[in-house]
Amino acid sequence: MADLGDFFEHCNELYHLSSKVPKEARQEDCILGIDEAGRGPVLGPMVYGAAYYPVRLQDNLKGDKFQDSKTLTEKERSAMFEKMKEYNIGWFATVLSPIVISNAMLKRSKYNLNALSHDTAINLIRKAIESGVQLKEVYLDTVGPADKYQIKLRALFPNIKVVVSNKADSIYKIVSVASICAKVTRDHAVKNWQFLEEGISFSESEYGSGYPGDPKTKDFLKKAFDPLFGFPTFVRFSWSTITKIMEEKAIGCE
Repeated sequence: MADLGDFFEHCNELYHLSSKVPKEARQEDCILGIDEAGRGPVLGPMVYGAAYYPVRLQDNLKGDKFQDSKTLTEKERSAMFEKMKEYNIGWFATVLSPIVISNAMLKRSKYNLNALSHDTAINLIRKAIESGVQLKEVYLDTVGPADKYQIKLRALFPNIKVVVSNKADSIYKIVSVASICAKVTRDHAVKNWQFLEEGISFSESEYGSGYPGDPKTKDFLKKAFDPLFGFPTFVRFSWSTITKIMEEKAIGCE
């Protein structure tokens, strides 16, 4: 996985990672899957991953342990991410930091998480096309009503077969691969998180999974809370868990 130094220096912007585009992907019709990791946690980034592979070779993916990343251990996910190189699978990833998410959701003209997710997926498809990938089919896990999302994407990409489905990461292998790409990227970012605030240092073992119900995450939020500044930028200020703490315990201001 690539070094994320630039991400931490510019974490108020979308951050993009990608593999080298395989020669076959420029010459043959390709299938592309998109999935995300980290939509629910109150801590850390959300990552969207896209994986692509020649249509004629997609049956090759069935014989290996490419499956929904949530069903794999971290070690298994990392192993399968490395296996992608053997198959010559191309990929893109977009990292949305807690700052990007919070700024979008809290600004005066609301930009909710569904809209942000849609736009990120759309940009990944466009990045693939701009990179020379010969896209023929795209499969995505739904965000919001699947039929409306599918109509929206088909209007934007009329020459590509677009399928939006619930549980796409467990139905379509290429979406499972994208799921692995997204989860490995998020795991890497969280494990190597660089706190921008001076005097703050926590290890991954201290903040747990990042989900609001995790006891370790709850304990981390207690330790990291400041009544004047709130929380470090590792935390998503737009989550109801955080706004409730801020309303109840932070110093009021006008």
